[in-house]
Amino acid sequence: MFSYKSRILAVSIGSMLTLASCNAQDGDKSAVAPAVSATAAIATVNGSPISQARFNFLLQQSQQQGQPDSPEVRKNIREKLIIEEVVAQEALKKGMDKLADVNTQIDLARQTILIRTYLQDFIKNNPLGDDVLKAEYEKIKSQMGDKEYHARHILVEKESEAKDIIAKLKKGEKFEKLAEKSKDPGSKAKGGDLGWAAPANFVPEFSAAMTKLQKGQYTTEPVKSQFGYHIIKLEDSRTMQAPPFDEVKQNLRQRAQQQQIDKMISDLRAKAKIEETAEAAADKK
Repeated sequence: MFSYKSRILAVSIGSMLTLASCNAQDGDKSAVAPAVSATAAIATVNGSPISQARFNFLLQQSQQQGQPDSPEVRKNIREKLIIEEVVAQEALKKGMDKLADVNTQIDLARQTILIRTYLQDFIKNNPLGDDVLKAEYEKIKSQMGDKEYHARHILVEKESEAKDIIAKLKKGEKFEKLAEKSKDPGSKAKGGDLGWAAPANFVPEFSAAMTKLQKGQYTTEPVKSQFGYHIIKLEDSRTMQAPPFDEVKQNLRQRAQQQQIDKMISDLRAKAKIEETAEAAADKK
């Protein structure tokens, strides 16, 4: 149950996909130009080289995170790599690279890196123009409508409970006090207050009942939804102003990229030959 602006800004891209998007757009801006070959070593530990490529990667990553290049940063990266190599060599001496759990984690990390790289490449090769983003912006605006509402609600499990609460309201009891009995943990402590939101942010049954109310009115019959039974009170309504396109452009881009990625993954899965074990199939039931 969000405000108009937060609805437009909402993005469902997970951390991996967000990283893919950011790297695809910003990766070239802070690329490190190595002074020496990437195959050269910055140091050796017990005869084992630490490659320049590792150093370059961490330096570039540091710059992408906003850390400017400096002798101190380079010194810290070198020391980090040396310490990690020292400890890793000890782990190898103890045979920890042979542990099944360790190899499983290595496999998962490798797969994660492959997926992230593939998504970066996909985003880079499927750019989104402003015309696409503006169309999405207008679509969301039309879905949200031109009014938003400030409502309170009390959510209960049974219709009889809802009717009892309505009866108490009719006798003059305070809505905010009765909201303490609500099943909605996010609003019960605030007197059932849901803040300002567009009807599209609520389930249809809730929206239909809320938009029929006048300021200060509450529903005199329980409103049934998938969550239970609601008693809704309308505090106020107002004309809604959409945030400017430029203000939400980047978030719209991420939203559209997520939709592209979702479709791509869905298509790949549909084409793949997938054979699940009987146990896995049973888990879906």
